[in-house]
Amino acid sequence: MVDSRGIRRVSSNLLFMNTTSQSIAAMNIEELQSRCLQLEEQCRWLEQQNAELTAKLNWFMEQLRLSKRRQFGVSSERTNSLEEEQLSLFNEAEVEARPEAVEPDLETITYQRRKGRSRREMNLENLPVEVVEHRLPEEERVCPCCGGPLHEMSTEIRQELKVIPAQVKVVKHVRYVYSCRRCEREEISTPVITAPIPAPILPGSPVSPSLLAYIMTQKYGAGLPLYRQEQQFKGLGIDLSRQTMANWVLHGANTWLTHIYDRLHEHLLKRDILHADETTLQVLQEPGREAATKSYLWLYRTGRDGPSIILCDYQTTRASKHPRRFLAGFKGYLHVDGYAGYNELPDVTLVGCWAHARRKFDEALKALPEDKRNKAVAAREGLEFCNRLFAIERELKEATPEERYQIRQVRSRPVLDAFLAWLKKQKTQVLPKSSFGQAVNYCLSQWDKLVAFLQDGRLELDNNRSERSIKPFVIGRKNWLFANTPRGAKASAIIYSIIETAKENGLNPFQYLIHLFEKLPNLDLQDKDALDQLLPWSETLPPVCRMNN
Repeated sequence: MVDSRGIRRVSSNLLFMNTTSQSIAAMNIEELQSRCLQLEEQCRWLEQQNAELTAKLNWFMEQLRLSKRRQFGVSSERTNSLEEEQLSLFNEAEVEARPEAVEPDLETITYQRRKGRSRREMNLENLPVEVVEHRLPEEERVCPCCGGPLHEMSTEIRQELKVIPAQVKVVKHVRYVYSCRRCEREEISTPVITAPIPAPILPGSPVSPSLLAYIMTQKYGAGLPLYRQEQQFKGLGIDLSRQTMANWVLHGANTWLTHIYDRLHEHLLKRDILHADETTLQVLQEPGREAATKSYLWLYRTGRDGPSIILCDYQTTRASKHPRRFLAGFKGYLHVDGYAGYNELPDVTLVGCWAHARRKFDEALKALPEDKRNKAVAAREGLEFCNRLFAIERELKEATPEERYQIRQVRSRPVLDAFLAWLKKQKTQVLPKSSFGQAVNYCLSQWDKLVAFLQDGRLELDNNRSERSIKPFVIGRKNWLFANTPRGAKASAIIYSIIETAKENGLNPFQYLIHLFEKLPNLDLQDKDALDQLLPWSETLPPVCRMNN
C-alpha cells in the first residue's frame, strides 16, 4: 500500500529543486561575480581583523612580560641568560656573598716564613690609630723547657676597624666683655670692648654648623628622613623634633647655600659641554595645584672636562621654558635623553644617548617569549650594533679627545652607516607599536642627535653621567616620598646640588658643609672672589674636607 504522505513529500522536494534550478539559471553571471567579490571582501576583512587582534594580543603579551621583568627582574641591561639574571628579593646576603673572595688585608706579621695567599689591600693610612699591646705578665715570662727568662723576639700585628657612634655635646661660647678701670675712676668715658665671636647660622637657635651639616648629609646623602633622625636623636638623649630640623634645613639652604649654588650656576654656563636629565617630584602644597600633581626636578651637570658641577632645579612642569631659562647664555653641546623639551634651545647642539637606544632593543628582546630570546632575531641584531659602538668606546677611555675623534671616524662611523641602512630596512617590515618597532622608530627619529658625538672627541656616547648624578635623588625620594612646599622642594634641590658636586670633586660632604656654615655667615656674600674660595674645587679648602680625611 503506497503511503500518500511520502508521495506528497517527494513531490514537494522535486518541486523545490525544480524551482531552485530555475532561480539559479535565472541568475546572470554578473550577479554571481558580484556575490563572489563580496565574499572575498568579507574574507579579507576577517583576515585583517584577525591580524589586528593578533598584533594587539602580541603587544599586550610583550607589555606583560616587560611589566613582570620590571617588577621582579633585575635592572641590569647585560645580555646574560635568564638563569644568570634571576635574583631573590629576600636573600641579598647569600646572593651578594662570594665565599671565594678574600678578606681585606688588615693583618701584618713581622716575620714571614712562607708566602701566604694574596689579599685585597685596604687603604688605612688616613685613619687615626689606637694601639693596644698584649704582653705576657712578668711572672709568666719563663721558658717552659729550661726555666730561663723569655725575651721579646718579635711582634704580630692584627688590625681591626673600630666604629665610634655619633656623639652630641654642648658647646658654650663664652664671650668676654672688657672695660677700662682708669676711665671708670676718672670718669673720662666708659669704653666697653667685647671679644669677637663667629656669627651663628641662625641667631637665637642652638643649631651649629656640624649639627646642620649632619642633618643634611643624613637626609640628602644617606636618604634618612627627618622622622628617623628624630628617633635617632632621642636615642642620644636629645628631644629634637622633625619640625625644628625642617626649619633649620630650609634656613640653611635658602639663606646660605643658595649663594654657593648661584655661583656654581654661573660657572656652569661658561662650559661648552653639559648633560641634562629630569625626574618627577611630588610637592603637596603648590598654589593652585592638587597634591597628587607631579612636579619635576631638572638636573644639569658638566661633562668629563674640568671640575664637576651638578645642579638640580625644581620646577612645577616639564615645559621647555625651564631649560631655556636655566641655560640662558649657554652655547655648546648638551647631552640629552631624547625628550623634545630641549629642542628649542638656541645655539645648542643636542647629543643623543646610545644607552637609551640600546635599552629599547634590550627591552624588545626581553619582551619576546622565552624560547625566542636566544635566537637570531632582529632585536638581537639591533642590540649587537649598539654593543659594537660601546665596545669601541671602552677601548678609548684613556685616549685624548683628538685621538678619540680620529678613531671614531675610522671605526664608529662605518658601524653607524651600516646600522642606519639596517634600520631603514627594518622600518618597512615591523609593526610600529611593537617593542621592536618602537626601538627602530626611536633610533630613526633621534638619528641626528645619536650621531652628534662624532663631532667632538670630548663628547660621550651616552647620557649616563647625568643619570648617575640624579640617582641619589631618586633613591632618596623612595624614603621621604614628597616635599611639603615649593620652598622645601627648592631647598632640597640646592642641598642635593651642593652634596653631589662635593662628592664629584672628592670632598667629604659632611666636612664640606661644616666649612661652608662656618664661613658663609662671616663672609661678604657679594664678593664673588670670596665665594670662589669656598667652591668644591678651591685649593684653599682645609684638608679635612678632602674625602681621604
